[in-house]
Amino acid sequence: MSGQSAQELAPADAKVTPMMAQYIEIKTANPDSLLFYRMGDFYELFFEDAEVASKALGITLTKRGKHQGEDIPMCGVPVHAADDYLQKLIAKGHRVSVCEQTEDPAEARKRGSKSVVRRDVVRLVTPGTLTEERLLDAGANNYLMALTRLKGGSLEGDAVYGLAWIDMSTGSFQVSETDHQRLAADLAQVSPRELILADNLLQERELRLMAEQAGGALSPVPRAFFDSSTAADRLAHYFGVKTLDGFGTFSRAELSAAAGILAYVEKTQLGERPPLDPPVREAGAGRMLIDPATRANLELSRTLSGERQGSLLATIDRTVTGGGSRLLASRLAGPLVNVDGIHRRHDAVAFFLENEIMREGLRQMLKGAPDMARALSRIALNRGGPRDILAVAQGLAAARAVLDQTSATAGVIPEEIAAARASLEQAPHELGAELTSAIREEPPLLKRDGGFVATGYSADLDELRSLRDESRKIIARLQAEYAEELGLRSLKIKHNNVLGWFIEAPSAQTEKLTSDPGRFIHRQTMAGAMRFTTRELADLESKIASAGERSLAIELEIFDRLARAVIDAGDAIKAAAHGLSILDVSAALAKLAQEDNYVRPLVDDSRAFDIKGGRHPVVEQALRKSGGDGFVANDADLGPRGEEEIGHIWLITGPNMAGKSTFLRQNALIAVLAQTGAFVPASSAHIGVIDRLFSRVGAADDLARGRSTFMVEMVETAAILNQASDRSLVILDEIGRGTATFDGLSIAWATIEHLHEVNRSRALFATHYHELTALSAKLDRLSNATVSVKEWKGDVIFLHEIVPGAADRSYGIQVAKLAGLPATVVERSRQVLSQLEEQDRRAPPETLIDELPLFASLAARQPSVTGGSAEPDPMTEALKEINPDDMTPREALEALYRLKTLQAGRDD
Repeated sequence: MSGQSAQELAPADAKVTPMMAQYIEIKTANPDSLLFYRMGDFYELFFEDAEVASKALGITLTKRGKHQGEDIPMCGVPVHAADDYLQKLIAKGHRVSVCEQTEDPAEARKRGSKSVVRRDVVRLVTPGTLTEERLLDAGANNYLMALTRLKGGSLEGDAVYGLAWIDMSTGSFQVSETDHQRLAADLAQVSPRELILADNLLQERELRLMAEQAGGALSPVPRAFFDSSTAADRLAHYFGVKTLDGFGTFSRAELSAAAGILAYVEKTQLGERPPLDPPVREAGAGRMLIDPATRANLELSRTLSGERQGSLLATIDRTVTGGGSRLLASRLAGPLVNVDGIHRRHDAVAFFLENEIMREGLRQMLKGAPDMARALSRIALNRGGPRDILAVAQGLAAARAVLDQTSATAGVIPEEIAAARASLEQAPHELGAELTSAIREEPPLLKRDGGFVATGYSADLDELRSLRDESRKIIARLQAEYAEELGLRSLKIKHNNVLGWFIEAPSAQTEKLTSDPGRFIHRQTMAGAMRFTTRELADLESKIASAGERSLAIELEIFDRLARAVIDAGDAIKAAAHGLSILDVSAALAKLAQEDNYVRPLVDDSRAFDIKGGRHPVVEQALRKSGGDGFVANDADLGPRGEEEIGHIWLITGPNMAGKSTFLRQNALIAVLAQTGAFVPASSAHIGVIDRLFSRVGAADDLARGRSTFMVEMVETAAILNQASDRSLVILDEIGRGTATFDGLSIAWATIEHLHEVNRSRALFATHYHELTALSAKLDRLSNATVSVKEWKGDVIFLHEIVPGAADRSYGIQVAKLAGLPATVVERSRQVLSQLEEQDRRAPPETLIDELPLFASLAARQPSVTGGSAEPDPMTEALKEINPDDMTPREALEALYRLKTLQAGRDD
């Protein structure tokens, strides 16, 4: 009811039914979410909530009674199918308050016939707090993230940002500290489903757009959530410790963000406490920094259209478990910059590549391993069912089997695999065996349905089930005993709703029953028959009547006991689940390397970037699946030459469609894979650790910020030139193409010079400005390369090979012809081109290199990436002093003359 408050719905003089009064009261307390109001077997929604939900879910909007003389809109969803509807609502950005009946209707009737059953919200469902298996993507983390900002901090600058993110479905909890420059990249790395931040921060336009770019739902909360003065105490209280010293050292910003996320969890879970791990500090400097634009351009986890299929992640993912898929995605999102850590991951992949039989046996075992971490979280939140208990049992069984499988090996086990095995050894295997014996193989989804405890686990339960399920056989057996004892074949044991179970015999044959009134108790005389009962039959009747309730009670008691045991062993179970995920990822990457002929890269602390026979992993796989020609491999050597310790720049020319963009992207992806810990699609690869990866390949309008395509291109280029270091890898494609030819050429020219002299980054720069190739004569670390093509009878044939040298032309008209432009347009284009080329020969653009000497004192006149300031320009300074809105016409004219004078001085 965002447009109509609950108070407005219930004015003082309005007559409101008790049920509607209760609804309005609960809705008033939860105004920012759709209220699922439990009524019997349905969750009902009313007023504006009903209108919103019916449209979002595509269900019928009905009405229920009247309020203030108008019909009350209503719609509802069945309780048993609520998860499906919740999934749709959450996917569309809605939040849902689940309101349940909190007392038995019989108790309500005791207060009066018109008393309403007590109800209350038991949970607030938001995108970042989901735990239900059906609502989650098994292969992706479901992160809830908190963002806060404090003045000062351990990082440079006036403000420092604190980040905290959790996955409630697995219990992971991480924090970090960052600055404004890195913030967008750090948000993009985590890619939260929901981002919470103080409402005052959300009002800042630039910060809001940055938060929206992260892709998750935005949830503003009061600033008090992030109170840094009480943050440490709040965390200590949550984890039941006196001090956080045992967890590590955290900054004020990190503590503030962590406290904020815990406050939000407590608000949404209403008393239930997720089994979160203690917070772990993630140092941003330990990961390759990849900004949002680069992630999007390279399609690391999603394509530009938002699909997973066609991304790098989908291409390399050979994992067989949900936990393994999530771990691979996390590693790909934040490649390492620590050489030792990268080597440990490569060692694990190499181990499984060499031990194929063990690897395939391991993968077969892992295929049957359920998602223990998420099952544990649901159990701890009191949302678990019998299938979650069974999932933990089966997961622990898989851990035992995998432990045995990986033990049968000779030689040294790599550190990464040894650590994973150690976590499996510490798993509570005895608990796993008990859970396996306790839960039947195919249990129901909900514990309230009963029937999930295995036969033979509880003798009392088996007896009650026998009474419940075989009551007719028991009654028939007792009837036979009485008939034989009394010699009355006509004796029957029957049942009705008035007397319950009773013995019936013909009146003429009841002498033996009436002669023993202490045993056979008379109940009723009928025409021609008499009815009796016995203490034995009454006891049996009582047992049969209560057997169902008692058996369910015993099962629920067993469930609670097993759930407590699982929660108590939660840390060991989580560790085992993580160990299985590590093994899954290592084995999967080995499988990928074997199937697609990937090699182990050499990664070190140098400035090397030498790729031999490199291939684009996504394009290569797509070509293989389509049955097309094989991928043409290419080399790329951007590393130092001789005694140099600075990387090189390749300036790549060639026609459209020839493969320049593919070549650029494949080298960036190879670097990402190498530092993720994977093998790479190449004949060999030597890569010096890359601290930041920048890619400006393609662009589109950014209407939210009011930016044209060219403006987006310039903003992204500015970010590269202001942030790239000599350890970075820069991929630039067609800089300056979005504006006039000479403007674009000038910008591209200056960009190359800046990369060469100031950033000193390893870089690939693709362009159609052939004039830029002349720069190789002046820039010693710039090399020209081109994509080779052949012409045949006026058509162009793309060879997709990168070779030294420069292209002599762009072949744009030939490409246009291939695209299907009308023949008349193609022919006219040739005529115009011929005329332009004739004019161009009279003033060759190559002379520009002599007219525009490379700035010899660039370091003195340009700010470096590590600091420094540019020499002030008098005209620029004069312009800063002018405010046209405050000037008279005469003052404006005088200012114009002053600027003309300054211009004349500059020209001299």
